[in-house]
Order: sequence, then C-alpha cells, then structure tokens
Amino acid sequence: MYFCTLESCVMKNMVEISRTQVIMTFISTCVETTARLLNTSYREVYQRMKHVGLIERFILPHYETLHSESRDNLAEVMVECLNNWENKK
Repeated sequence: MYFCTLESCVMKNMVEISRTQVIMTFISTCVETTARLLNTSYREVYQRMKHVGLIERFILPHYETLHSESRDNLAEVMVECLNNWENKK
C-alpha cells in the first residue's frame, strides 16, 4: 500500500526550476502578451524586440520591477517601449 498526505504527494511531484528558467518564462510572457495586444504573431514581436535590444537592455535589467506588473500593464509598457525604441532607430 502507498500512503501519503496531500502535501507529501504534491511535494514529490514538484520540480525545482532555476532563476534563469523563471526569467526566460517571464520574457516569453512579455513577448506573448505584447503580441496579443498588437494582434500579431509572437515571432514578429520577438524579432522587433530583438532588433532594438528590448530584451537585453530593458526586460532583463528591469525584471524585478516588471514581473510585479499585471499582464495587461506589462503588455502596455512593452508596446510603448517597443514603439519608442523603434522610432529612435
């Protein structure tokens, strides 16, 4: 027989993920929510972000602040920043 409490069964099935994985998931969320707001593909948004360096120069350095925002606010910030950075190039 196998006995376990709910906690011990859940804990056995949990997987630890690294901080890098958490941040990469957040970046993915930024790209996908921005794409939804712009009604375009995530690939296009990723390429646009990559072209202006938005991921490396904005999302990563400001991760701690950005990840506390709601998805709606996050998408709006990403669109505004992306448009501003593209207009400067």
